[in-house]
Parts: sequence; structure tokens; C-alpha cells
Amino acid sequence: MISVNDFKTGLTIEVDGGIWRVLDFQHVKPGKGAAFVRSKLKNLRTGAVQEKTFRAGEKVAKAQIDNRKMQYLYANGDQHVFMDVESYDQIELSASVIEYELKFLKENMEVHIMMYQSETLGVELPNTVVLEVTETEPGIKGDTASGGTKPAVMETGLTVQVPFFVNQGDRLIINTAEASYVSRA
Repeated sequence: MISVNDFKTGLTIEVDGGIWRVLDFQHVKPGKGAAFVRSKLKNLRTGAVQEKTFRAGEKVAKAQIDNRKMQYLYANGDQHVFMDVESYDQIELSASVIEYELKFLKENMEVHIMMYQSETLGVELPNTVVLEVTETEPGIKGDTASGGTKPAVMETGLTVQVPFFVNQGDRLIINTAEASYVSRA
């Protein structure tokens, strides 16, 4: 058990039968009444984000999440196969479970798989990935003064807004949290 006063961003807890990750929290001490903790939680099973308020000092169960380093191998229909890099065990995840993460996954890419007891919760992506541009309008020389952007389709099918100077075949660093352009690779 852990006190809500000890919340940290990224902490995983068990509340109301769900496994939640703390995205944000704020300790509030109003002038009148008892102190409380306002938090923003993400359900690791469903992906839903919810705001929840706890009384100060309230206890919640800490969820022990294991992050296993795995390599994305291939897609087999609706199933996606990952292999443990140490034991070579393979697991399959449904496309519906990792719908957002599929926009960034390439074959042979190493990721962390979140496990709670024997249940697979999902894929934890690195902060950034390098992807190649497969389709975009050609850049026009001198077209950077305005600082505008254009859409570019990456090798995984993800569409990202990029600066005008980016061309087809360029390798770009993409932020996985916001699905946004960072820089050229």
C-alpha cells in the first residue's frame, strides 16, 4: 500500500479493480476543509484517461508492473508477434490492444512490454523513433521563411506534419507521445 501523498508521475496503482498509471497529480490544501490530491490517471488495460480525487493520506495498492524487453517480429493477420530478447519466448498481441503503438513499430524494433502478473497490458514505446518518409509533396527552394508545415506519410503509415524542406526518403525523428516531428535523423 502507498499513500496518495507519495504519488509520482509514472507510478502504477490498483484502484477500483483497474491498473492505472499516474499521469499528473496536484496536492490541494483549500483554506476551508480537508486537503486532497487531484490526479489524472490512465487505465493500462483500456487506455482511458480519468481524473480522480483522493483524500490526503488515503492508501492505494501499488501495482508491480514488469517491463520485459522484447523485439517486434512481424504481423500475422490481426496478431502481432513479439519475442523476448533473453528467453526467446514469443507472445502475440491483438492489433486492437496496440492500435496507437502500431503507428511507430517497425520489424526488429526493440520495445518494452508491460506485464502485470501474467497479463500483458501493452507496449511501451521509446520517447522517439526514426522513421522514413514514404510520401510527401516536394519541397520548394526558399520555402522556409514562413515556417509552415506539410503532411508527410511515414513508412509505418503514420501521417505527421513536417517542415517544407523535408523530402521523400528522408529519415526523421518522431516523438511517440505526440506523434510529431522532432528533427531529421
